[in-house]
Amino acid sequence: MVIKVFLASSSGSTAIKKKQQDVLGFLEALKVDYAPLDIACNEDNRMWMRENVPVEKKPTNGIPLPPQIFNEESYCGDYETFFDAKEDNAVYAFLGLPPPPGSKKAPVKEEEAQEEVEDEEAKQEEEDE
Repeated sequence: MVIKVFLASSSGSTAIKKKQQDVLGFLEALKVDYAPLDIACNEDNRMWMRENVPVEKKPTNGIPLPPQIFNEESYCGDYETFFDAKEDNAVYAFLGLPPPPGSKKAPVKEEEAQEEVEDEEAKQEEEDE
């Protein structure tokens, strides 16, 4: 599986350049195989990206901005969803990749954590009776 990162090599926006650098740098740090696909110099890449970003994920003007991330043909997300996954320590799940051996287990979801607290409280109440 190859992660495809659609980016613009000649973007005039420093914000887009920083986002692209952040994604690529993080993938390199994790040693994730990825293919940078330029949409500025390659019309086929631009058209493929635009056609394959889900409608509900496109901005109101209908033109998604780079970076856009795919696992082969499966859409992973844009920079904002990548950033959220990075903050949640869930980048491998975001990318649809198995975590490397020895990595920490995926973070516990808030609902599961709440259930664990309630279970512990119920056990404590039974012991107190």
